[in-house]
Amino acid sequence: MDAQPISLAYRRYALGLLLAVNLLNYIDRQVLFAVFPLIKIDLRLSDTALGFLGSAFMLSYMLIAPLFGWLGDHWSRARLAAGGLVVWSVATALAGFAPGYRTLLGARATVGIGEASFGTVSPGLITDFFPKEHRGRVLAWFYVAIPVGSALGYLLGGMLGQRFGWHTAFLVVGVPGLLLAIPIALMRTPPRGGVDAAPQAAQEKISGGYAALFRNRSFVCNTLAMAAMTFAIGGLAQWIPSFLDRAHALDVAKANTLFGATTVLAGILGTLAGGWLGDFWQKRSAKGYLLISGWGFLIGTPFAVWAILAPGLTGCMSAIFIAEFFLFLNTGPLNTVIVNVTNPAVRAMAFAVNIFFIHALGDAVSPSILGWLSDQWGLRYALLITPCAMMLASLFCFICGRFVEHDMARSEG
Repeated sequence: MDAQPISLAYRRYALGLLLAVNLLNYIDRQVLFAVFPLIKIDLRLSDTALGFLGSAFMLSYMLIAPLFGWLGDHWSRARLAAGGLVVWSVATALAGFAPGYRTLLGARATVGIGEASFGTVSPGLITDFFPKEHRGRVLAWFYVAIPVGSALGYLLGGMLGQRFGWHTAFLVVGVPGLLLAIPIALMRTPPRGGVDAAPQAAQEKISGGYAALFRNRSFVCNTLAMAAMTFAIGGLAQWIPSFLDRAHALDVAKANTLFGATTVLAGILGTLAGGWLGDFWQKRSAKGYLLISGWGFLIGTPFAVWAILAPGLTGCMSAIFIAEFFLFLNTGPLNTVIVNVTNPAVRAMAFAVNIFFIHALGDAVSPSILGWLSDQWGLRYALLITPCAMMLASLFCFICGRFVEHDMARSEG
C-alpha cells in the first residue's frame, strides 16, 4: 500500500494498463467461439461437445474464483493480476499445439484459472483509484474491453482460423499478454477503499467472511440479475457466429467479421452510455444504476427475439446491434452496485462470489444447454431461451432496488 498520494496522471495510466489487460482477457476468451465451426469439422464434434469447450473455461473460472477472492483481500492485488495474466496467456498459446479434444479442453480450463485471478481483484482495484461519484464511468471504461476484446477475438479468430487454421489463431492471440505481466506486477496500488476508505476499514477485516455476503440482499439480487444477463450474453456470444453460418450461409471469416464489428460498435456505445447514464441517475436516486439496468434489459428483449427469428440477414444484424446495445448498457451500473453495497475490506471476495454465481448460473452452463437444445430442436429455436433470461435479469434489477439504499448505507458505516 502506498503512503504517498497517487497523481491523476498515474491513475489514468493504471486505468489504461488494466483496460489493456482486460482487452486481452476477452480476446483470449472469445477466440474459441470464432473457430467453433473449424474445430467442429476438424475434431468431428457434436454441438454438445463443442459447447462444453466453452463451459470448461467457465467451470474452472468460477470454481477457483473464491480462492482468489480470499487472496485478493489478504495479499497483493497487482501480483495476483500479473500471475493470472501469465497463466492464461501461456494456456491460450498452448491451445495452439493441442492435438485433440482432451488437450484443448485442458488448455481452456487452465485459461479460466488465470483469468479468475485477474477478474476477482481488478474491479475493486480500479475503483480504489477514483472517487465514488465517478465509479460508473470508470468501470464503464474498464468494461468496454468486453465488446472490444470480444469483437477482436471474433475478428482475429475468424481471419486467422480461415487462413491458417484454428491452432494458429490460439497461438497468435496468446503471446501478447506476457508483455504486460511485468508492468502489472510493478503497478502502484491505492489503499483498499481508495479515497472513500474509512479510518476503521483496515480493522474491519472480513467480518463474517463469505457468509456475510449472502445476507446482503442487494448483493444477492444484483448477482442473480447479472447471472441471467451472463446466461443471455454467453449464449448469444458463443453461438451467434455459428448461427450466422448455418441460418444465413456466411463462412467463418465473414460471420465473425460481421458479428465482431456489430459487437464492438454496440458494445462501446452501450457500455459507455450505461456508465454515464448510471452516474447521472444515481445522483438523483439510490436506485439509479438499477433503474438503468432494469429498463435496459426490458427494452432489449424484443430485439433479441427478432434477431433470432428475422428471415433476412439485414434484419437479423440490425436487431443484434440493438439487443447488444441494451445488454452492454448494464455492465458498468451492475458492477458498480457490487462496489457500492460491499465493504472495501471484502470487495475481492464479493467479486469472487459474484463471478462464481454469474457463471455457475450463466455462461458456464449456457453453451452446453444451447448445444444440447440445438441437437434436439435446431440452433434457431434453442437461441430463443436467451431473451427469456434477459426478462429475468430485468425483474431482479427492480427487486434489488428495494434494498440497495439500506445496503449502501451499511457498507459505508
